[in-house]
Amino acid sequence: MSTIFTLFMILIIIASILLVIIIMAQNPKGGGLSGTFGGASSATFGVQRTNDFMEKATWTLGTVIVVLILLSIILTGKPSQTLPTMAAPVKTETPVKQAPANTAPTTQMPATN
Repeated sequence: MSTIFTLFMILIIIASILLVIIIMAQNPKGGGLSGTFGGASSATFGVQRTNDFMEKATWTLGTVIVVLILLSIILTGKPSQTLPTMAAPVKTETPVKQAPANTAPTTQMPATN
């Protein structure tokens, strides 16, 4: 494996772990991390900004993962280019032994009366 491929894999894994953490911190009903730090006092500024940040972070990390995957494919080459090509096996035909044309067959049919 090349070092570029390894670097891309490490970055993809880090971005994936961060994406899982961001998604798990969100609440599908709108609470999530923003509801944890809030109350009535932060309802005007904190909750909306936290939701915006979480949504932007989710989209950004998803985009980063897709871009890193595409770049790793483009920069590291296709698998068919990196693997050595194997030559097709050569088929050898064995000659078929044939009886000479001027000899008679050794088995004879019995005569019928």
